[in-house]
Amino acid sequence: MDLHQLMILRELGERGSVTAVARALLVTPSAVSQHLSALQRDVAVRLTEKRGRTLVLTPAGEALARAAVGVSIAMADAERAVHAFREDPVTPVSVAAFHSAGFAWFGALIEALAAHNSPPVSVSDEDLPLSDFSALVADYDLVIAHRIDHEQRWPDHLAVTPLLYEPFDVAVPRGHPLATRTSLSVADVAGEKWISPHRGFPVAGALDVVAMAAGCPLSIGHRINEFFVAGRVVASGGGLALMPRYTLMPGPDAGYVLLPFSSLRIGRQIDVLSRPETLLRASVRTVLDTLITVAHSKRPEPDGDSARSPVA
Repeated sequence: MDLHQLMILRELGERGSVTAVARALLVTPSAVSQHLSALQRDVAVRLTEKRGRTLVLTPAGEALARAAVGVSIAMADAERAVHAFREDPVTPVSVAAFHSAGFAWFGALIEALAAHNSPPVSVSDEDLPLSDFSALVADYDLVIAHRIDHEQRWPDHLAVTPLLYEPFDVAVPRGHPLATRTSLSVADVAGEKWISPHRGFPVAGALDVVAMAAGCPLSIGHRINEFFVAGRVVASGGGLALMPRYTLMPGPDAGYVLLPFSSLRIGRQIDVLSRPETLLRASVRTVLDTLITVAHSKRPEPDGDSARSPVA
């Protein structure tokens, strides 16, 4: 049974005629009759009958109209509950992120929210292939995801909030001949051995961009997803690697330098994914706004700047 049809049945019982119902609802008598007929098809007993030229409710119709009042009350209560949930500023919010984003922003996000008596937040790290990020919105309110800027867009059913564009730099061992440069060309690094993430993960696609610019395949010596592990392998002389400029923040003993490409734009777009209805919640909007502020405050330089200080 359709709620609107039940309400029309109730109106007929209270107003006494199809014409009166149509006038009150600003529709035609024919539209009222069609809704009543559709409701009748779902019920095994007669709901209305003719008394002269007037359509009135049968005893069964009157019983159903009374029940419709309870349904209307329940729906109103449900709508109030949903409204209260959406507008509650401290409803808990869950956030997922890939590893380097979690490392860079989770702590600052929690601190910022706690300082302003904002919603409680729970965070989780998720190391996933690009194709699996969109499914996380079923389990988390906000999902920090990344993709190489030439790769596929996110599915249309998602709400996508752009967070920032993060360039990739080349991690070069400190004792390598290239380590004294201020920037690198594709030709400088095309013949080197590389450390690559596993296939299907976003950063692996970035190395494909380098290979296309070089006009030849790159020599992949190791497959490592975690940037900190890759950094240790770079420092040991195991190869070069692409590293994110803002979220990695290597320590003073990293053992490698980060150098930008001089003429190749390569990086990742970092977005926040969610279900559209999730963004209707006040607490989620607060966390998202705070996350945007945190992400931009942790970015040490504007996008597009090529100057980089070597990492000790």
